[in-house]
Amino acid sequence: MSRVQLALNVSDLDAAVEFYTKLFAAAPAKRRPGYANFAIADPPLKLVLIEGVGAPGTLNHLGVEVATTDEVATADARLRDAGLTCATEEQVSCCYALQDKVWVDAPDGEPWEIYTVLADEVADAVADARPDGDAPAGETSCCDAAPESAARCC
Repeated sequence: MSRVQLALNVSDLDAAVEFYTKLFAAAPAKRRPGYANFAIADPPLKLVLIEGVGAPGTLNHLGVEVATTDEVATADARLRDAGLTCATEEQVSCCYALQDKVWVDAPDGEPWEIYTVLADEVADAVADARPDGDAPAGETSCCDAAPESAARCC
């Protein structure tokens, strides 16, 4: 199964979760400090809410969640064969999950990821998604890496 992912920057995670729970008649599949995601069946959508990163109400990134690492590798090869520049990440901890993924930027710079979740991680094990958007010196926090960086998240 594949589904489109939409990651949004929000100013108030509680208010956003309350709204999207009502909009999609679904509870969050995962909720951590500064982070929530919904795995919506109809329409098939992975909605990610990220608090304290970027301007509230703006797009963080887009993606396609796939079932396997083989599907990520196939997408990576297809995109590279099409002449696109890709950034591949394997076994990366991002948004409270261990993932394999490939990133590509659209012509206007919006980042897209094609990814699979290998394992869920407990909240204390991941330091990436911080509600205040701050990371230790020299590190970027989850989902706010510079566009030119291969190390992105979510």
